Amino acid sequence: MARRALILIEGTRSNGLPYVQAAQRLCLHPITLSADPAQYDYLAAENIEAVRVDTNNLDALIHECSRLRETYDIAGITSAWEPFYATVGRLCQYFDLPGPNPASIERCCDKFTQRQLLAEAGIPIPAYRLAANATEVKTSAAEIGLPVVLKPVVGVGSSGVRLCRNVDELTEHTSYLLGGKYIWRSSPRILVEEFAQGPYYGANIMGNELIAVGIADLGPPPYFVFREYTHPAPLTDDEYKRIADVSLSCLRALGLGWGPTNIEFRWTKRGPVVIEVNPRLSGGDPKLVKLACGIDLVTEHIKLVVGEEWDLRRRHSQTAAIRFIVPDRDGTLDWIDGVSRAAALSGVAEVRLYVKPKASIARKGDYRDTIGYVIASSPSQTHTAEILQRAFDLISWSVTPLPTLGEQEQSSAPHLSALAESAPDQG
Repeated sequence: MARRALILIEGTRSNGLPYVQAAQRLCLHPITLSADPAQYDYLAAENIEAVRVDTNNLDALIHECSRLRETYDIAGITSAWEPFYATVGRLCQYFDLPGPNPASIERCCDKFTQRQLLAEAGIPIPAYRLAANATEVKTSAAEIGLPVVLKPVVGVGSSGVRLCRNVDELTEHTSYLLGGKYIWRSSPRILVEEFAQGPYYGANIMGNELIAVGIADLGPPPYFVFREYTHPAPLTDDEYKRIADVSLSCLRALGLGWGPTNIEFRWTKRGPVVIEVNPRLSGGDPKLVKLACGIDLVTEHIKLVVGEEWDLRRRHSQTAAIRFIVPDRDGTLDWIDGVSRAAALSGVAEVRLYVKPKASIARKGDYRDTIGYVIASSPSQTHTAEILQRAFDLISWSVTPLPTLGEQEQSSAPHLSALAESAPDQG
């Protein structure tokens, strides 16, 4: 009998390994299809089968899956990375496997289309405009009123997203997005949004069921980089119900409800306002949700993918939190210390680093700014916060800043002078 395999299209640094490990626990053979398998260090470390293929080419993926089907019983196809989730839906349709509706996923991943559908359904969202050039950005910002948030219509992880508080910041970020520095996943289109202010919440949904709501702290503006995330969020019953009601309305409006969905909110004077709906699990949430209530979102998602019955029953009640390690400057990571001591603390569930000493640090103002994290859990929010703080205090690091242009000129001056003195006379 052929071995049952789970095909994973690409991966992520946060959820890639958990999907591989969950597949193995379910007695599935994980196979990752990637344009560059070497970018995922866990594949080699765990000796996971990987195939190099153009994952932006549906025909190439169909061909590769068909080839693999000659050897394996392909039980399911999925991805932990949003840009490939619509492709997953098409592959599942082609091979008659359970999967998401690709049309719904595409509508959701286009943030302008998503906004339109949510607005038509009467769901509270920030005021927004679509802009294709600098003039339209400026006009849209004037209509909405500063400050505004500029974001690519298609994108993930807050890449290219910035708060613009004045005309200078608006002009600067528009130039960055449209001037050739930003790498677009689609045709250049910018969403200009009202800046919804208030606490940030994230709802985790499986199918049509709200599983958990977390609360996050973000880094300083103008960017939206996560610094800390806690499950469950301290909500009253009424606040939780309002988030649940809006979440389910989002699913209906966007034609979602198969598999995982993550919805981001700001709690404003109007109550919960939807910032984004993402048809996937978010980065750190699955680990926190598992620690907080015992539901393994990754495993249950894979069960759905391979046609098995999932189990979304809560098994316990804890508070779990993650704090990200975010350098405050660009440069070279000289050293990082205290990781093993932090990991040994009672209540610390995991400490992980994404980088090693001598790595280059180049902050982008998005998810790539984090170089690691600490996760802790306990029966109470206060105790969890204390554990997290103690662990974080044990970790220290040093980043040598990049030399300024003036420093580079000064350091090169003696060298140039020596070259001039030693150069042969050309007179």
